[in-house]
Amino acid sequence: MTDLQAAVRALARARHLLVALDFDGVLAPIVPVPSDARPLPESAAAIQELAALPGTSVALLSGRGRADLATVSGLGSPIRLIGSHGSEFDDGAALLDDEQRARLEKLAAELRELVDGEPGVTLEPKPTGVAVHVRNAPPDVGARVLDAVRAGPAAREGIEVTPGKAVLDLSVARMDKGAALELLREQVGADAVLFAGDDVTDETAFARLRPGDVGVKVGPGDTAAEHRVDAPPDITALLQQLVEARRA
Repeated sequence: MTDLQAAVRALARARHLLVALDFDGVLAPIVPVPSDARPLPESAAAIQELAALPGTSVALLSGRGRADLATVSGLGSPIRLIGSHGSEFDDGAALLDDEQRARLEKLAAELRELVDGEPGVTLEPKPTGVAVHVRNAPPDVGARVLDAVRAGPAAREGIEVTPGKAVLDLSVARMDKGAALELLREQVGADAVLFAGDDVTDETAFARLRPGDVGVKVGPGDTAAEHRVDAPPDITALLQQLVEARRA
């Protein structure tokens, strides 16, 4: 039995378990067009089974906007959908004051002008900000655009910046996955947490895990997580193991 398998068996004995998962690169393979992403069917089935078990809460914690997350995941209640790195909880809206709304309008306009005509660069509007995606851009174009964003809009007062894989997430409201995970833990009264993520944005959540929790990094890269797997199919196997152990 591997260390991760032993950790999952121990986790399954928690009185109330919170399973929180990033979406892209964890439940769903990374794809060139973000709107084409879908969860692996076996993973989707496993988290639905987990969510139906007593004393078990399941949440997707994604950098995507919550509405987008609902569309691509095909999931909903009782599975919690938390979007925009924790800025959007389950009410489906993010509350901004007048100053933040004005800042968001200015940010969106500035980014549209900055990336206009840049091949392969796309903007993803979110309730509290805008994400600049360069995954499909030539490497030199992506590097130049992200440098320009960092030097320009990202440097403005009141703009929170979250770097990811081939993306820069800009927001007018401060939130990260670590803070969102803490809030989720409190809301559901979890005794233990499983969190899995693949991106640098997930490190804030790994850093908030406590003794008895299990953190799983998917793919390469430095991480604070204790465990690592290679790809989304490995998460499928982990979730299926957790279903079986939790039922037992």
